Amino acid sequence: MHVQDVVVVGGGPAGFALAGACARLGLRTTVLDPAPGRPWRQTYAAWTDELPIDLPGSVVRSCPERTVAIAETRHELTRRYALLDNAALREHLRHPELTVRQGSAVTVAHTCDGSLVQLTDGQALAARLVVDATGDRRALCGGRPRRPAAEQTAYGVLLPSERVAELVPPGESVFMDWRHASNGPSDWPTFLYAQPLGDGRTLLEETSLARRPGLGYPELRRKLADRLGEYGISLSGNETQERVRFRVDDPPPRVRDLLPFGAAAGLVHPATGFSVAAALALAPRVAEAVHAALPAGAPAAVAAGWRVLWSPSAKAVHALRRSGLRVLLALPAGDLPRFFELFFAMPEAEQAHYLSGREDVRGTALAMAGLFRHAPWATRTRMAFLGRL
Repeated sequence: MHVQDVVVVGGGPAGFALAGACARLGLRTTVLDPAPGRPWRQTYAAWTDELPIDLPGSVVRSCPERTVAIAETRHELTRRYALLDNAALREHLRHPELTVRQGSAVTVAHTCDGSLVQLTDGQALAARLVVDATGDRRALCGGRPRRPAAEQTAYGVLLPSERVAELVPPGESVFMDWRHASNGPSDWPTFLYAQPLGDGRTLLEETSLARRPGLGYPELRRKLADRLGEYGISLSGNETQERVRFRVDDPPPRVRDLLPFGAAAGLVHPATGFSVAAALALAPRVAEAVHAALPAGAPAAVAAGWRVLWSPSAKAVHALRRSGLRVLLALPAGDLPRFFELFFAMPEAEQAHYLSGREDVRGTALAMAGLFRHAPWATRTRMAFLGRL
């Protein structure tokens, strides 16, 4: 049986990013993808300053001139927010020496000589190192935690940009808008996320930032219809739809004989749900660590890759962000617009520390302290109590 240096299980952006980076270093690499010909359907976006500097411009599908956040008032952000072109991103990440194999993994067995990935079709792949890039399913590294998860959910539709120009003016994207939602006392708070696609259409998503369990699609659709109705926009039911659901509070898994990557490794930002930019930035560094350590065996390669993913600073920042998630989950519905008003009133550098500074302990702590300092006393008390849990 031909033995690969690295087998990456999972054919999403994180899996292809790491697999391509390993192939570029000369490692014999296979990515196991359940549907290699199927386009990535999810919408991926990131702050432009989070993206790798070598990412070609063709990978950016849309990057409006202005990004706004609206809580109690409107905040125009100077950071640019980009929507990625999935097909161009996949082509960029795929290396000529990378082998793409159709299939799904069932189990993986580890020996002193390497690992054997058993596939659903009865065949097997042998590798010196196996990477689990199956998202929050964590198919090979223990599965999902059994406790109820906090989830971000969203329901969206694609509409002609000219129809929604009053809500999303030309040249503008909406990071979040808390206005006009049916956020009554008995309603879970949601906001509008709206991004032009660059092809004459705009994606509008009613989004529940975090809830345990996630808010259901029927409720999100109702709230989106109510919001759009405020602007005289009705939904026929025939629009192209997008549904989003992912976990935001999964802790990093315990690892030993294989290496998780992407959402499987806990890279999802607890407050925003973002992970793709982090995976793209980390993939070359993880590949280099794996390449250097693999001659000493899979455990050494796993340990080296894990140190890149979860440095002491990254662990500390993740813990701070998870404490922030606990605060968001506990805030009364009526307090959330005020909370984000305070957040977006902070200097943008402090916002960026919290939103993007994955290993910036000092910046993250300063941002959280600044938010605490300006919060109402009732919110401060809740933040202080939950931050200690």
